[in-house]
Amino acid sequence: MNILDLLVGKPLATTEERAEQIGPLQGIPIFGLDALSSAAYGPEAALTLLIPLGLLGLNYILPVSAAIIALLTIVYFSYRQTIAAYPGGGGSYTVARFNLGARPSLLAAAALLTDYILTAAVGISAGVGALISAVPSLQPHTLKFCIVILLVVAIINLRGVREAGLVFMVPTYLFVGTLVIVIGAGLIAVLRSGGHPVPSTPFAPPLPATEAVSYWLLLKVFSSGCTALTGVEAVSNGVKAFREPAVKNAQRTLTIIIFILAAMLAGISYLVKAYGVVATIPGKPGYDSILSMLTASVFGKGVFYYVTIASILLVLSLSANTAFADFPRLCRAIAQNNYLPHAFSFRGRRLVYSYGIVTLAVLTALLLILFDGVTDRLIPLYAVGAFLAFTLSQAGMVVHWFKKRGPHWLKSALVNGFGAFVTGITVCVVLVAKFAEGAWITLLFIPLLIVFFGFVRRHYHAVRMRTACAVPVHARQAELPIAVVAIDRWSSISKQGLEFAAKISNEIVGVHVEPDKHSELLRLEWERYVEPPFRAAGHPPPKLVILPSPYRFIIVPIIQYILELSARQPQRRIIVVIPELVEGHWYEYFLHNQRGRLLEWMLLVRGNERIFTVSAPYYLGDPPAPPSKRKRRS
Repeated sequence: MNILDLLVGKPLATTEERAEQIGPLQGIPIFGLDALSSAAYGPEAALTLLIPLGLLGLNYILPVSAAIIALLTIVYFSYRQTIAAYPGGGGSYTVARFNLGARPSLLAAAALLTDYILTAAVGISAGVGALISAVPSLQPHTLKFCIVILLVVAIINLRGVREAGLVFMVPTYLFVGTLVIVIGAGLIAVLRSGGHPVPSTPFAPPLPATEAVSYWLLLKVFSSGCTALTGVEAVSNGVKAFREPAVKNAQRTLTIIIFILAAMLAGISYLVKAYGVVATIPGKPGYDSILSMLTASVFGKGVFYYVTIASILLVLSLSANTAFADFPRLCRAIAQNNYLPHAFSFRGRRLVYSYGIVTLAVLTALLLILFDGVTDRLIPLYAVGAFLAFTLSQAGMVVHWFKKRGPHWLKSALVNGFGAFVTGITVCVVLVAKFAEGAWITLLFIPLLIVFFGFVRRHYHAVRMRTACAVPVHARQAELPIAVVAIDRWSSISKQGLEFAAKISNEIVGVHVEPDKHSELLRLEWERYVEPPFRAAGHPPPKLVILPSPYRFIIVPIIQYILELSARQPQRRIIVVIPELVEGHWYEYFLHNQRGRLLEWMLLVRGNERIFTVSAPYYLGDPPAPPSKRKRRS
């Protein structure tokens, strides 16, 4: 076993995909961790803004929480409909793409990607914040703990969906169980004391009021509390991860997540007011989280307190898993439409989209480093992307129902329309309330992402148009060596590689690796564009060899085939022709996989003196000038 097998597990064959699918029991920790864990930092984000009001601020937490729960209910019904209407997943991006067009879909995609990056960063930083509440002496090491937890979460996700679900089940249900016990015991204490419970462990008295209540302050409190809704869309993005019946299993999972979250938000808000728990300033000495003070007030700082804090730490830290489950899937959907590099659409050794997972880990690490891992500094950036995606998704569903016009379509359209209106207003409130505190960064990052999407799309379109081929190959007699040509698909790049091989050999083998058994189109194109010209010239046509790859490896099957061919033909030399695209600009190099270079390097390492490699470069260059311009130049 090598170190890669030890870290992320042995490769899974494509045929093992069904075994990796999950049910509601595993779906809750995989797709619900972000939403459930927001019960730990959503109310705290709201209460932090009420610090200037002192004890008076507690009078406003219940109305604000009620408004947030009402909004949560609206979003829930909307996403239940989205799951049923678009069982292929993709969430807001897919809904917007099919109903609102390309540009709104890219806005939804950029908003969701931004939200997922912030989800991972906020979850991990909030988890470390819970640890520091219990052990204040660890505060100087906040960022180090954040990076270590991020690395652990990334590795777990690289091991596959099913394994991630099994790992996260225990902390998720421990978190829910301990909070339910805290809320239940707290409510009983409130009833027994006639509404005035005495904390088991006294906490520091709140700071005196320094400002008066205002509508603007309440709007800011509401906008911060709305972070509790982030992650609700996760189930709709990952419907295909559920076992059949996928739609019903996804809807059940969403229902359970929303019910638990609403109950926890209501219970925490009520007990905070009843016990008089006021937020402390994050990142400052003496900081103590709301859940830490609430648990200590109900049970004291005994064994149960530390079990609860440990469960909060684990769940908050692992809540980044929701982002790691959905970010790669969304990147894959975007990449399939040529708006992101195609590498994001390839599944790795454990049937997960490894490029997306690694990219999210790197971006999250940069964000944590930039903000020193402090949750309160990240919160202002947080809710804009999520609510913008909510709004576009629900507006798209309104158009969907108008197109479909099935039974009860008007009722469904009204639900989604009302949801789009409410979440749209929330976007404006969050943006205005949090603009100066950091929301402007999100507002700048989303358009930059959209510009990047456009650049990638234009590049891939230009490459496909300028490499499209409907011209037969020019065959030429050659002798002695066997020429092996690596074929990706039929294109001008492949055609040039075969023509070069024909100049150096009369025995040509085209090798194509097909992980998913969809090579019929290539066979037809081979019979149409390759074989007839060779027969017409009186030469044996090149042979097309399709190599299966159940583990989706590309380079390894080609290497094995060439080594076996060399062993069968000990007197012959083998020339491996590697068709390669040479981009017009250096920065376009990173938009294409560089398997040709890797194949050449591995053949140098594992080959022998009878195996040669040669590159057949296809220079993309500048696009041809229009006919009118060519005439003027002449």
